[in-house]
Amino acid sequence: MRPRLLLGAIAAATLGAALWWRKNPSACPYGQRFWVEAPHPIISRERLRSVLRPEPGERLLEIGVGSGYYSLDMAGWVGPEGRLELFDLQPRFLDHVMGAASERGLDNLVPTEGDATALPYGDGSIDAVVHTAVLGEIPDSAAALREIHRVLKPGGRLVVGELFGDPHFTTRASLERLGGAAGLCLTETSGNWFGYFSKLIQTESS
Repeated sequence: MRPRLLLGAIAAATLGAALWWRKNPSACPYGQRFWVEAPHPIISRERLRSVLRPEPGERLLEIGVGSGYYSLDMAGWVGPEGRLELFDLQPRFLDHVMGAASERGLDNLVPTEGDATALPYGDGSIDAVVHTAVLGEIPDSAAALREIHRVLKPGGRLVVGELFGDPHFTTRASLERLGGAAGLCLTETSGNWFGYFSKLIQTESS
């Protein structure tokens, strides 16, 4: 096969796979973790911190931790008196992050395996939730957002990060609509159309 034809075939296959994945939401498997370990342009750790504004002693919840690109930093932001709940569908990712946390001497991370549409946390028990490049992977994202609303403290915040190129990319307009339906009001965005962090605030009722 000629090089040009080969490149065209590869591009078509890649596009086809991306379209299939978008129509069939699913979590990134542990064996393909290189996708979540790569540098995150625009949705950097610094930008996350500027939007999240974490405080020492807070209880944070990260849904969809991947290989911990943000996790260890967040655990450091809330300090030893704070707590970072790690929640993921895949136990291998949780084990990966906990191993890295142990190597760094962090002991304020708590891993839990489960489905984001049925969070095992009490009503109004979480200060803030972080959701990065995960919302579109959840088949029932509306149910997941309702659960986030439930576990957040009154006035608690949800920070969602999205990066263009992800097959499950959620636009800011879609996020605002979905969040509003779940009782989460979008109040701030940092970034641009190709990548952003948005903060949504929990309202009294959903």
